[in-house]
Amino acid sequence: MEDLKSFLKSKVLLHESDTLHPDVEKELQLVRREKISSPVINISSGTSSIIAGSQKTYKAMLSYIEDHDPDTLAVNTGCYGPAGYEPMICIQLPGKNRLFFRNITEEKIEPLLNGVFHNDIPDEDLVGQSGSKGFGLWPGIPFIEEHPWFAGQKRTVLGNCGCYDPESIEEYIARGGYRAYVKTIRNYTFEEVCDIVDRSGLRGRSGGGYPTGLKWKHALNTASNTRYLICNARESDPGAFTDRTILEGDPHKLVEGIAIASYAIGASNAFVFMRRGSDHAGSRLQKAIDQARDYGLLGHNIFSGGFNLDITIRKEPGAFVCGEETALIASLEGRRGMPQTKPPYPTSYGLFGKPTVINNVETLMNVPLIMQNGPEWFRSTGTETSPGTKIFALAGKGRLSGVVEVEMGTSLKTIVEDIADGIRDGREFKAVQLGGASGYFIKEQDLDIPVDFDAMKEKGIGMGAGGFVIIDESTCMVDLVRYYMEFIRNESCGKCIPC
Repeated sequence: MEDLKSFLKSKVLLHESDTLHPDVEKELQLVRREKISSPVINISSGTSSIIAGSQKTYKAMLSYIEDHDPDTLAVNTGCYGPAGYEPMICIQLPGKNRLFFRNITEEKIEPLLNGVFHNDIPDEDLVGQSGSKGFGLWPGIPFIEEHPWFAGQKRTVLGNCGCYDPESIEEYIARGGYRAYVKTIRNYTFEEVCDIVDRSGLRGRSGGGYPTGLKWKHALNTASNTRYLICNARESDPGAFTDRTILEGDPHKLVEGIAIASYAIGASNAFVFMRRGSDHAGSRLQKAIDQARDYGLLGHNIFSGGFNLDITIRKEPGAFVCGEETALIASLEGRRGMPQTKPPYPTSYGLFGKPTVINNVETLMNVPLIMQNGPEWFRSTGTETSPGTKIFALAGKGRLSGVVEVEMGTSLKTIVEDIADGIRDGREFKAVQLGGASGYFIKEQDLDIPVDFDAMKEKGIGMGAGGFVIIDESTCMVDLVRYYMEFIRNESCGKCIPC
């Protein structure tokens, strides 16, 4: 492992050019398990997978492998996205495309693996195949990219989720991870990084849509010898679970995004503010932080560049209002988490009275992609004023539910009718609820509205942080509103006036 670490640091992370030597790429293909000599089975292991029984499935899989094919490798990954398909597994035989199967509970493992290992593919739970040039096709099996759930998406931020072992920094680096960070701290000044993100048009994905680069510049230009970066992973709204899915599926990309953002504002300390109870996500993120520190990506004088950074996870005390940035800061300082009036804004007077930038998980996940590919690449997707993609947690009465990523400009109707595959049980659509308990209800006549900060604002609608609840005719809106108002009364009443 020490040899692999040295190889990845010297031949990949510290390599100046964007193009690696062909021999290095061959080695990375082995780390990524693109070229395999024995079967590899990926099993989703996020929270929704565990609830559906993935741990029992994994145990049954290991037992089968031990008895029938000890050379087979079983890998825990993050969730692929469709929660109703859990536990999901992906099987790849040497030289062949990957095969995806859904709802694979423990009793299905033996007949499934017996079939696949003997080229007799069972149809019942088959989702599709996926692969690239050079891999053998499975005749008559559709590609997973053609499935309605995936066809309507543009998975960039979620590109790694479900595809690799989230507890392996080696595999993340082999997939291009941390190269943007190392390139940033070795080649750009603080101001240049802020300018690149500003030119990309990235806007905060927590709902408000404030320009991220502009926020960073405000903090950087505030005179201070200390600044802080806070990643808000509180995700307190009912029906939202995007952050948890990201943290469980691709924690290293968040660490990289936090590191780049911290460098851009001159912060040597960063905090991740998480909700209490998200132990699985927190464990994977902490492991990613520890591995990054072991590789010299965090700590003192990182790669001899004079930049210092430490990342600390903090768990909130359980209050809904602590998701608001001034209440979040108060909680981190050990005070009661209560929203404060603004100004001053955190970028000028934040944590411990110092300039502080607060970005949510999804916002920071975009940062490594922008620094790696450039601001023009980011602007090539989405709309003119809202470039990039948006992640939603589809819940409620759609036929399919889970975490999706769509290009900005996609209509809400496309998400409901195509990606979620309409309303289950043949019922009629009633509304979409965006933005959590204090969010917005969108009726059928407004479903043509695009996912765009400004277009939605013109209609009096906020995008929200990611909650997307589909409501059908069986739901009483009065009862639903009563539920949300009771939630707000218990969690926010008398506390939220400043915000």
